[in-house]
Amino acid sequence: MSGKLYIVSTPIGNLEDLTYRAHRILQEANIIAAEDTRHTQKLCLHYGIGTTLTSYHDYNKEEKTPVLLEKIREGQSIALVSDAGTPLISDPGYYLLTRTIAAGFTVVPIPGPSAILTALAASGLPTDAFRYEGFLPKKSGARSRMLQTLAEESRTIILFETPHRIKATLEEIQECFGTRPLVLARELTKTYEEIIRGSAEEILGKYQTLKPKGEMTLLIAGKPKAKKLPKRKMGPNPHPFGLKSDDELHKAPE
Repeated sequence: MSGKLYIVSTPIGNLEDLTYRAHRILQEANIIAAEDTRHTQKLCLHYGIGTTLTSYHDYNKEEKTPVLLEKIREGQSIALVSDAGTPLISDPGYYLLTRTIAAGFTVVPIPGPSAILTALAASGLPTDAFRYEGFLPKKSGARSRMLQTLAEESRTIILFETPHRIKATLEEIQECFGTRPLVLARELTKTYEEIIRGSAEEILGKYQTLKPKGEMTLLIAGKPKAKKLPKRKMGPNPHPFGLKSDDELHKAPE
């Protein structure tokens, strides 16, 4: 019998957020395929997990995928993890996942922490519909075009950003979105967790004296929907500006 590929969510900062089920799967799997084995090793040491670790990332995926698929074919189970949160969401793993499915093997998701949903839940912005875009393009032209497109989006927008680019991104957002409400969630679940609410200009003001640090999730309120004007009830006088007709103007007084 062939093994399985487990997509395992891991903590985004606080190690206490690992679920009981994720802990069990990481212990029972034959191999943990990790984005960075050094990072995952810390989690394993904390929980006493002795499963064999192997690296799996964007730079070795074509070489490693056939090896892992052969392990599954032999009956072994692979637990795929990223450095933090749910694998495949702005993280490596899609290449392995699609080829595992194509080979007819079972894929089992193990849900858990997600920076996207954690930030959205605490943001105060509408949660009924949202659009996740991950990291914006690095090149300024492509980034500007993307922001102009997003400015027309009516759903809450969720982005990831790095500390060294956050100021430039906020400046561009200010140009495209004006005073639209923003939320910057930094270091979620960690000791120095911080959630800042305000306009792009207000959040930029905070970083005039402070150096941005830590993992950042940026949320932008969607474009407000245009309010529909109530239809005007038309009486016997249908003139659009409410003027009297010629017959009414020349009507003899009774």
